[in-house]
Amino acid sequence: MTEQQPVAVLGGGSFGTAIANLLAQNGQRVRQWMRDPEQAAAMRSQRENPRYLKGVKLHPGVEPVTDLNATLAACELVFVALPSSALRQALQPVAGALAGKLLVSTTKGIEAQSFKLMSQILEEVAPQARIGVLSGPNLAREIAEQALTATVIASEDEELCTRVQQALHGRTFRVYASRDRFGVELGGALKNVYAIIAGMAVSLGMGENTKSMLITRALAEMTRFAVKLGANPMTFLGLAGVGDLIVTCSSPKSRNYQVGFALGEGLSLEEAVARLGEVAEGVNTIKVLKSKAEELQVYMPLVAGLHAILFEGRTLAQVIEALMRGEPKTDVDFISTSGF
Repeated sequence: MTEQQPVAVLGGGSFGTAIANLLAQNGQRVRQWMRDPEQAAAMRSQRENPRYLKGVKLHPGVEPVTDLNATLAACELVFVALPSSALRQALQPVAGALAGKLLVSTTKGIEAQSFKLMSQILEEVAPQARIGVLSGPNLAREIAEQALTATVIASEDEELCTRVQQALHGRTFRVYASRDRFGVELGGALKNVYAIIAGMAVSLGMGENTKSMLITRALAEMTRFAVKLGANPMTFLGLAGVGDLIVTCSSPKSRNYQVGFALGEGLSLEEAVARLGEVAEGVNTIKVLKSKAEELQVYMPLVAGLHAILFEGRTLAQVIEALMRGEPKTDVDFISTSGF
């Protein structure tokens, strides 16, 4: 089924562009809104996103636009692909136009001061909107190049889930539904932190066993944290949990992995982020996550360790040594017989 009206994608980055192309390939007319008029003009004339997704042709059904009010007036289904730091600021002025819209957040981040997830910010800005979260092992370039990919749309709103499945589900892109919006969104935000550690481990030549240990303990740690906040632990066995963690921690295409790799090569955090040239959400997430874990008294040794490396001058070798000296807990928290 093709939507009669166009679908909006807010954001001119790599993921926004990949989603816009996917929608257009499925027969939707797409308005891709971005703040920068020069970028929109370049994308209209070159029919690609030269800054964020070079070499991928923009589908004829995608129209790069810069008028947010007009875009929202024309579209009911809206995919929000703005960086976490810009989301509130971009949408607050048009809050009235968001009432009744189906807003789907695709941003995997946490707002620094408030510890709010992106869908919670959307709820605050647009209390009358219907809200869902799209998350999974979804590297933008691979989606754009039509590699087989699966994702999760999470919302209590079943009709919203169905509409998103109809709009996005296609030959190379599978869309599963979940009711655990909070767990799905938390999985997407938390795994970015662990991808930085994984990138560092690879650049320092650590073994496959080490990488596997880091990824598995990361899954235990992020699940423990999410369950403390009310998420369903089973969500983390799915695409938005372990699926996203695997791809982000093992792919050189992952932005957070690239930052970690550069750190492992000896670059400073500023140099690593500058080399990347776009937002790596994990760097923002690590600060808020560490203070939240302490406040909730959740045991998160990898988060504490990464924070020590990024902001307290420790090395990865020191952190791993401390982890190896730590008290071995049960392997999987939720099937323990001893009650912890």
